[in-house]
Amino acid sequence: QVQLVESGGGLVRPGESLRLSCVASGFTFWRYEMSWYRQAPGKERELVALINGHGETYADSVKGRFTISRDNAKNTLYLQMRFLKPEDTAIYYCRWTNTWGQGTQVTVSS
Repeated sequence: QVQLVESGGGLVRPGESLRLSCVASGFTFWRYEMSWYRQAPGKERELVALINGHGETYADSVKGRFTISRDNAKNTLYLQMRFLKPEDTAIYYCRWTNTWGQGTQVTVSS
C-alpha cells in the first residue's frame, strides 16, 4: 500500500525558514519523480517543485528560496523553504504519480 506522510509545517514569521519532509512507502522510491505542491485558501493546487533524474524544477515564485531534495536511503523527500513570505501560506502536499499525501500546513505571518 502506497503511503506519503508529510511533516514539518508550522507557523513562522516572514523571512524565516522551514523544512518539510515526506516519507514514502509502498513503492520503489528512488526510481520515481517526486514533487511538492501547495494549495492556498481559495486557490487551485499548484506545483512548487519536482525532482527527477534530470534534476530539479521550481515554480518561478519560489526559485532561489526553496530547495527540493531527496534521501533515497530513507525514502524521504524534502523541501527546504527559506525567506518565507506571507504568500507562501498554504497546505503543502507531496505527490507520487497520482498519489497525494495528507498535506502539512505552512502559515507565514507576523
